[in-house]
Amino acid sequence: MNIQENISLKEYNTFGIDVNAKRFVSITSVYQLQQLLKEEKNIFLISGGSNMLLTKDIEILVVHIDIKGISIDRENQDSIHLTVNAGENWHEFVLWCVSQNYGGLENLSLIPGNVGTCPIQNIGAYGVEVKDTITKVEAVEIETGKLVSLAAEECQFGYRNSIFKNKAKGKYVLTSVSFQLTKNNHKLNTSYGAIASELTLKGITNPTIKDISNVVIAIRQSKLPDPKKIGNSGSFFKNPVISREHFEKLQKKYPNIPSYVISDAEIKVPAGWLIEQSGFKGKRFGAYGVHEKQALVLVNYGSAKGNEIYELAQKIQYTIKNTFDIDLEIEVNIIK
Repeated sequence: MNIQENISLKEYNTFGIDVNAKRFVSITSVYQLQQLLKEEKNIFLISGGSNMLLTKDIEILVVHIDIKGISIDRENQDSIHLTVNAGENWHEFVLWCVSQNYGGLENLSLIPGNVGTCPIQNIGAYGVEVKDTITKVEAVEIETGKLVSLAAEECQFGYRNSIFKNKAKGKYVLTSVSFQLTKNNHKLNTSYGAIASELTLKGITNPTIKDISNVVIAIRQSKLPDPKKIGNSGSFFKNPVISREHFEKLQKKYPNIPSYVISDAEIKVPAGWLIEQSGFKGKRFGAYGVHEKQALVLVNYGSAKGNEIYELAQKIQYTIKNTFDIDLEIEVNIIK
């Protein structure tokens, strides 16, 4: 292990925020991590850097999780069980699964970040959540250095949520994630968002998982900026879930308000629509702003400070609360 000093984290976060790590180390194995934890307990973890907004220099040791590898645990005619190490790029892993005709993750194509962080916020898109395919998560307990295994039900998955964001926050370093995927009779989800209409436009009536992945990639690329070109962290806010009564009141004032029924009592409203209605879509404030094609995405055009983007997020939250009486929750982890 080589602990470096005064390293810029600009290349380690998708927002491209240029903050400094006083000390920095890259970890490539579970053993290395366990050895490190014998000496260092107060650490700051970073992997793909896709779900964080850095607002200051990091004074404690920054540990970059770069453990790679994919292994097949077992398989039969219909399904396959895989274990994927935390440092694998998520989108590259999804494309590999599609190329092998392993189904279940195709709707999650082009989501930024690494595999190790996917369970933390239970990433989801186009009607699919990663919890639907996770069987277990392995992690090293920071306090003891022990490698532990948590079954999917122990992870307490919820909408963009898990135990790792709540009572187990700061307790573990996730090292691998295991998935169960289909090999035959794939359960395709084409009903959410623009997937069905895009397939129709392409004349595809009997889609494969590759067709679904391609369409999802095309849709995301048409709406979302590439973090390699414009700094961003994807969706900055969660889609709020409100009561049916609240929704019906809003619907009287805004007849075209889009919605997704969660239950008889709850309705999900797209946060992007709320932000767009509030006039923020495409607004630029010098080196940062709201993306012109997707109001859910806050962007760094090159030299923005993390605090500037966070202040914009708070301004959006305040406006949405005043206009719609909806509390807009930030999805991205703010490092303050």
